Amino acid sequence: MKDIPQPLSAINSNFITELTTFIRMRGLSYSTEKTYVHWIKRYINFCGYQSRHDISSADINRFLEHLVIKKNVSPNTQKTALNAIVFLCREHLKQNTESLKYKRAKKGPKVPEVFTHREAIAVINELSEPAKLVTQLMYGSGLRINEALRLRAADIDLDVQSVTVRNGKGNRDRKTLLPTALIKPIKQQLALVEVLHDRDLDKGFGEVYMPYALAKKFPTQARGYGWQYLFPASRLTVDPRSRKMMRHHITDRMVQLHVTKAIRKAKIIKKAGCHTFRHSFATRLLENGTDLRNIQELLGHSDIKTTQIYTHVAGVHQSGVKSPLDN
Repeated sequence: MKDIPQPLSAINSNFITELTTFIRMRGLSYSTEKTYVHWIKRYINFCGYQSRHDISSADINRFLEHLVIKKNVSPNTQKTALNAIVFLCREHLKQNTESLKYKRAKKGPKVPEVFTHREAIAVINELSEPAKLVTQLMYGSGLRINEALRLRAADIDLDVQSVTVRNGKGNRDRKTLLPTALIKPIKQQLALVEVLHDRDLDKGFGEVYMPYALAKKFPTQARGYGWQYLFPASRLTVDPRSRKMMRHHITDRMVQLHVTKAIRKAKIIKKAGCHTFRHSFATRLLENGTDLRNIQELLGHSDIKTTQIYTHVAGVHQSGVKSPLDN
């Protein structure tokens, strides 16, 4: 249950408890919370601060240079660390950071790796359930792996063929398309979920994790079928907050391992993984003439510039330019 926020009582530092409370009050996602706390702890340890009054934004440059020169981190990692520390100093500790100049590592343009349609299907065909259906949703609906794993039964609308992604990246909800080819396997998966849920109820269980204290507001819904995960775990586990036995969803690590093996079996030598299916979804839509704004909405990008990177991938094949060797 690593994607369920840990109770504040489990944190053994008063300052980190205070910081975590502040992050949650700001409404940031749990993944952002974990990332920020990780980098803030590293910053505090690196600078050797003994109390909150010692923390200073003046040491940011020194820490960033350490990450690049000593730890050889990527520009993206350095940027993530910077965002976390600026959040700590400017937002939480109310320090003035406007006059500071940060030395960012230079990042060259990076074109995402994508599968051809034949390669994507070849990998999918090497998979068994439930990893196969998860991967089909990544390729057919453009979902991130954890967006697919966190789907609940009620998030699937078979009548209008749509998938509702709740609390996606940036804590935003969105709708995306459900491919016709997945209607039958989705129905089979929902039937499996229902049978498993009925079995749990018979044994006195059947409750699932509900975010934002919804379980208290709607106490009966936590045992309802609609809230059950589309990809339930094979066994019950203890919820870290309520200490109740619940059935969570399967882990992203399990799916990633299966996809890695399937890529190897399909004899694909690209640097690829689960996220490559999402990149391939966007690229296929562009190649088929889908408007960039529509793709942005389906992917849940807040900035159109993020979506525009796929034009560099699709453009190579659509430009009509021929190599002189082919003339």
